[in-house]
Amino acid sequence: MYRDLDSYLLLSSILLALDLQLLDCIENLAQELAMQKFKLDSLISLKNKGLLFQLMLWLTISCGGLLALPGSTLSILRLDQFVSSNAHFIGLGMIVGFAYLISGVLNLALDASIAHLTQKKVIQTVESKVLLLDPAERALLREFFLQGSTKLTLPQDEEAVKSLIKSSILECLGNERHYAIHGPTADYKISMHAREYLNRQVLRLPAGEPSQEEMQLLIRSRPHFVGGIVQPRKHAA
Repeated sequence: MYRDLDSYLLLSSILLALDLQLLDCIENLAQELAMQKFKLDSLISLKNKGLLFQLMLWLTISCGGLLALPGSTLSILRLDQFVSSNAHFIGLGMIVGFAYLISGVLNLALDASIAHLTQKKVIQTVESKVLLLDPAERALLREFFLQGSTKLTLPQDEEAVKSLIKSSILECLGNERHYAIHGPTADYKISMHAREYLNRQVLRLPAGEPSQEEMQLLIRSRPHFVGGIVQPRKHAA
């Protein structure tokens, strides 16, 4: 009887593990499909914008050329009557096309300026925050170095995580999960802007091989949740 019970429990554990693996595969597949759909929509949008830009460029050049050509040339091309009878439409077409091209150039310049100012503000925020890291935030950032990982699973409701996200030191990569004990979690990485400012001195890591006393101090200062849900992901994209 006990042997049958043990076999049943073993079979139930195997089936439960298989179910969990299957759910993970389905979730990863759904995320991949959503990402591919987003890339396809972005590609279609860019293609449509490119076609519209080419159309407006062709319209501007064509209308401008018809209005700029001398009458003798138009007569040779047998376009003099067409231009004279439709001059106002040709002029309107040139104005519309030229206005679209100018607005496109201005939008590109404005986007570049906004991106530059945003990046500058992010860098200033990172620089200020690095100088004012509290012990919990510094311990959290040390985990990336201690585990040799570029991506970690962290609790979203942790104050240190929220603060580092707000200051652009951490970036959320998605893969959100919800646990009854730990609450919601997600994958995070150190942002590219912050990496050049985070060194051993800032994180208070030993310069060389840590001694036994230094290792014990690092272990005691690790975040309280590190043993529960932090998972190293060394092969992050």
